[in-house]
Amino acid sequence: MNNDFTFFIPTQVLFGPGKIRELATMKMPGKKALVVISAGKSMKANGYLDTVLDGLHKAGAETVLFDKILPNPINDHVAEGAKLARRENCDFVVGLGGGSSIDSAKSIAIMAVNHGEYWDYINSGTGGGKPVENGALPIVAIPTTAGTGTEADPWTVITNTKTQEKVGFGLTPETFPVFSIVDPELMSTVPPRLTAFQGMDAFFHSAEGYIATCSQPASDAFALESMRIINEYLPRAVKNGTDMEARSALAWASTQSGLVESTSSCTSEHSMEHALSAFHPDLPHGAGLVLLSRAYFSFMAEKCPERFPAMAQAMGVDVNALPANQQASAFVPALEKLIEDIGLGEMTLEEYGVEKSEAPALADNAMDAMGFLFTLDPYKLSRDEVISIFENSFSK
Repeated sequence: MNNDFTFFIPTQVLFGPGKIRELATMKMPGKKALVVISAGKSMKANGYLDTVLDGLHKAGAETVLFDKILPNPINDHVAEGAKLARRENCDFVVGLGGGSSIDSAKSIAIMAVNHGEYWDYINSGTGGGKPVENGALPIVAIPTTAGTGTEADPWTVITNTKTQEKVGFGLTPETFPVFSIVDPELMSTVPPRLTAFQGMDAFFHSAEGYIATCSQPASDAFALESMRIINEYLPRAVKNGTDMEARSALAWASTQSGLVESTSSCTSEHSMEHALSAFHPDLPHGAGLVLLSRAYFSFMAEKCPERFPAMAQAMGVDVNALPANQQASAFVPALEKLIEDIGLGEMTLEEYGVEKSEAPALADNAMDAMGFLFTLDPYKLSRDEVISIFENSFSK
């Protein structure tokens, strides 16, 4: 744990079932919103888009819709959304949906008021590393999934389709949402498998944030509680999506994972997954994390065991009943049980078209495009060790 730290989380969070109805009474950060949603049907079919548009209009804001975002969002859509925002004179951006829509809203908010290409400003991989001179338009986040925690952090993850780089970026405080409405009722229609993927994304934000070398007291508290909640309630929500107690618990666990991201950081597991889903865009981010997790955390627990007993304890393991030399290794079996309990135990990288021969290229991509996260690992991984983690994540 880092005992010398600063943090600042300026987002107002409205949390609870039915909170979306308060949108109509909120003070808007502008007069005309670009509303960003996915290219899928769920926001419209479930009535969430109409509810949000109605709330915005009652609050006095005009709206323009941008509905092209992919599950792994791309820089071409950031450019297209920003162009639409400028043309329509939008002065704030609303992200409605999963992490992809809210992340895209953040990136669009940056490019709506800055020149050039989005990748000009990315500070890793092939990015230009230019300073963002004009900040970003104000952002409102309304998540309809419990996964990324992006409603409580400034980060956005976008893929450059030309270079196959999937990179995190953000500005502090500009890309923190001005306010976020976290309403578990909007999450009740998420299918079981997607619920599992999204819940595990939040889980790994917290687990990685706990072992990261930049962790601190606030992030530790958020991380362990988020992991505990997910371990208890994710199997329930997967089994019964209308279980509002479970949905509410997971919504809070996800928001807490965003608070972890704001006070600590992910580690190289996320860099590795970003390489996987940059190469294979049909691989859901949460699925990729699950498939890497056993090899990754087994390796880290062996090399730097100090923080793992507390994580095992958060997973319900009575670590005090174990010999000292077995306490750290108890985390991975608990993780494997959770993965089994949510129906993901038989999932493989092969079913998403990933081949073991790709491991060296995936390692190079991870260490280049998102190399910074490797500097926050509790153990410094070599290229050969990263390749080994990828290879050990395959079923055969």
